[in-house]
Amino acid sequence: MSVRILALVGSLRAGSHNRQLAEAAVKLAPAGAEVALYEGLAEIPFYNEDIDVEGTVPAAAVALREAAAGADALLLFTPEYNGTMPAVLKNAIDWLSRPYGAGAISGKPVVVIGTAFGQYGGVWAHDEARKSVGIAGGKVIEDIKLSIPGSVTRFAETHPADDAEVAAQLTEVVTRLHGLADEPAAA
Repeated sequence: MSVRILALVGSLRAGSHNRQLAEAAVKLAPAGAEVALYEGLAEIPFYNEDIDVEGTVPAAAVALREAAAGADALLLFTPEYNGTMPAVLKNAIDWLSRPYGAGAISGKPVVVIGTAFGQYGGVWAHDEARKSVGIAGGKVIEDIKLSIPGSVTRFAETHPADDAEVAAQLTEVVTRLHGLADEPAAA
């Protein structure tokens, strides 16, 4: 049985380096793991308890919750916008955190990685995303990290999947997350 890892990308830009990194994760997933790149974060309205009522939850939010509920683990890719994660990723985490204590990511292994233009590769955004997803109920895997600096120059002419160092690091991230997501099934 395959381990399903849901990938959420915090950048909506078509040519996003974080999206390319997520595409590389799909391509480099080890045997027994399926990385599914989620499409549709742009369609999800901002979280609002007034519309998060059974029978009236927006279809885009329902689809996100169902995708996360069907996953064994989550892999979040985020750039850094003004020192933190983009609103689209924070919004997704907010929707996935509800209902409180029983959200779609409750207890699931979650890893946060990404790339950014700055010299630290988005570390602040990654830390903020880990904090938020942990409070939302996800089981944040703190010791799996990958923050790739200089995205604009590093990936100007090279897709992350074609960068040998990045491909090796990303393969290790996905392989380790796969192993953690598979543990409950093996027990």
